Amino acid sequence: MNNTFNVKQFIVVMLLTSIWINIAEVARAMLVAFPMMEAFYAGKLAVGPMALSNALVWVLWDTMLTSTLVFVYWLCAQSFGHNAKSIVISATVTCIATLGVFWVGSVNSGLGTWQMAYTLVPIAWVEMIIGAFLASKLYARYG
Repeated sequence: MNNTFNVKQFIVVMLLTSIWINIAEVARAMLVAFPMMEAFYAGKLAVGPMALSNALVWVLWDTMLTSTLVFVYWLCAQSFGHNAKSIVISATVTCIATLGVFWVGSVNSGLGTWQMAYTLVPIAWVEMIIGAFLASKLYARYG
């Protein structure tokens, strides 16, 4: 792996990895998170309304999440090599620093429960493992 950060390579890897992240995020939200949130809010709040503005925010969120994962993977690969260690570390750091912080903040603010966090963060971690694995293969291919 080249130890010079290549913006073009990063963008290509990030965009291709974002396909998985978008699919996984939407599936996790629709199948697990939204039903849990709807039960928690008990009809007091519309959860996950489908509108253009929501879709645009999701694209922004998923882009931020993917770019963080891909960049952290690149950093790990520079330090530890192109291997499983880099995949696990980058996925774990990204998951904790984004989705873990989100759910801890939600619970702390009274906007979620520990059960939601304990359920959704491990699912997100698996998503990040797969995303980091894809990023590793894409960096190898486009490097």
